[in-house]
Amino acid sequence: MLRAFVNAFKIPDLRRKLLFTLGIIAVYRVGGWIPIPGVEVDILREAIGGGAAGNIVGIINVFAGGALQQMAVFALGIMPYITASIIMQLLAVVIPKLEELQREGEQGRKQITQYTRYATVALALLQSTALVTLARNGTAFETNVMPGAGAGIIMLAIITLTAGTTIIMWLGELITARGVGNGMSLLIYISIISQFPSQLSIVRTSNGWGWVAGVLVMGLFLTVAVVFMEMGQRRIPVQYARRQVGRKSYGGQATYIPLKVNQSGVIPVIFASSLIYLPGLAAQVSGSQAFINFNERYLADAGSWVFILIFAALTIFFAYFYSAITFNPIQVADNMKRYGGFVPGIRPGRQTAEYLDRVLTRITLPGSLYLASVAVLPFILLAVGNIQAFPLGGVSLLIMVGVALQTMQQVESQLMQRNYEGFLR
Repeated sequence: MLRAFVNAFKIPDLRRKLLFTLGIIAVYRVGGWIPIPGVEVDILREAIGGGAAGNIVGIINVFAGGALQQMAVFALGIMPYITASIIMQLLAVVIPKLEELQREGEQGRKQITQYTRYATVALALLQSTALVTLARNGTAFETNVMPGAGAGIIMLAIITLTAGTTIIMWLGELITARGVGNGMSLLIYISIISQFPSQLSIVRTSNGWGWVAGVLVMGLFLTVAVVFMEMGQRRIPVQYARRQVGRKSYGGQATYIPLKVNQSGVIPVIFASSLIYLPGLAAQVSGSQAFINFNERYLADAGSWVFILIFAALTIFFAYFYSAITFNPIQVADNMKRYGGFVPGIRPGRQTAEYLDRVLTRITLPGSLYLASVAVLPFILLAVGNIQAFPLGGVSLLIMVGVALQTMQQVESQLMQRNYEGFLR
């Protein structure tokens, strides 16, 4: 593996891409430490030092690389873009125009990407307004960290946060176009990795060195398990009939349809995370004391077993839901039939669609249980061992492993093209 890293820097084109990617990452990290206008840095540091960070900070801060806790320019991170991308994927299922754009190839994808950018800016504007409001009324940090900010400063802070998200989106697209790997995923990966030292420090302070060692061992075991599950797939064999067109012969080859065990990635966990905190927001808006008491008793405490069971159930539900809307067995069966393909032993058309749907349903069960188990692990540790920060669990671990595998595979493919050994060979 070390030889593969050395070989990667021997290839001029790949070396340029790697250095460009590292440069963009450095710019991204710098933006996570520059505070927005109107923030009293001394008050903010005192609030953070005292552990005063609301739920919204704890939820989103890890994806912003600590920038949210610093009220920095990049405080919103890449979450508005992720949310916009998910919304566009869901809308493509129900809006025929977007579905047509998806089928138009490169040009259609460019148009959808442009719509995603517009949606990202709109969501960033809404979220920046909410963040500034929470920072001023003391909800985010249990104290007003913008005490002297007037209307003009507040507007400037909102515009700065929105511009920061737009810059992050641009940096991610630059990495995708001119660097290595998927830019957005890499930025999230770097954000999560940057929080490791502080989270391990919290575990050491709260629980001692024994728990730190236990967390690291558990994290290593979970990483191996996640790699095993993420690489797992069911390969459905497909045979294409041989066709004779003039003097040329087409088809006749055998291939397969890879159905991953975790077909939906980390999207179900993100959906579940967003949905489970909606009752708390609704309770604050409604002002109903009964609703507020119910939420504080069962849903506000992440260490509650009711919270854990609901979160796991939501993750399993969204795993099935997202797999169903992203993989269309009828469309796949029709495409196979159109080009003369068939699954051995299964008749083309409706029976092939039913077979694909049955296989997908069966492999989604272990995939959804695996997702739910990894997602609720930090909450279980909070309930059992009072571990406030678990850096190697939940959606963070799923994203890190997925991005690392994807980036390694891309670098390895370029090494193999130039007759170099890859990471795993």
